[in-house]
Amino acid sequence: MKLVVFGASGQTGRLLVEQALGLGHEVTVYVRREGAFEEGRKGLTVVTGQLNDTAKLGQAITGADVCISTLGGNSLSKRNPEITSGISNIVTAMESAGVKRFLYMSSVGAGDSRYYMGPFIRLLVVGILLRIPLADHTQNEKHIAASSLQWTIVRPGTLSNGEKTGKFRFGTEFTKMTGNTKISRADVAAFILEQGILSTYINKAIWLF
Repeated sequence: MKLVVFGASGQTGRLLVEQALGLGHEVTVYVRREGAFEEGRKGLTVVTGQLNDTAKLGQAITGADVCISTLGGNSLSKRNPEITSGISNIVTAMESAGVKRFLYMSSVGAGDSRYYMGPFIRLLVVGILLRIPLADHTQNEKHIAASSLQWTIVRPGTLSNGEKTGKFRFGTEFTKMTGNTKISRADVAAFILEQGILSTYINKAIWLF
């Protein structure tokens, strides 16, 4: 496949790019700073641009089979309009280019998945600790769901830096979060790549842990 990855320089994004190249996919990474990726690797194209650069976004997206976002803000204290407006720009560019398949890495706690948590944990995590990044994800999820794209939203639990194991739970139906909800970034990356090939969860949000 021809993939375009946004957020490729983040921890999960880098693992996803490495796995995709290892599987023989052609990968375009859209990065906001020069030098984020070594250019010249087989199968890898680097496009440097901002998320409000509609011309660069169109250049990166045109001809792709799948676009993937692992974008996320680093701040726990303020909203990130660059990311939320950036997702809107990506969606618009995809619709203009006729590229339909979009995978978005969100988080458990965004949207209606906040109700997967018990009342106390929901108040602590969604209402206080991760209120800002989850609000950004929720806004992005709503915008993606209202688009004409064939989207899948992936909501992992607590991310870790463990190895890829292939051992995790996932689904689309309501669930109460019990037990260990940690999942390695490597497993999340592998799952997202797999969903780029499958059409099982078109226009659905998946919990993953």
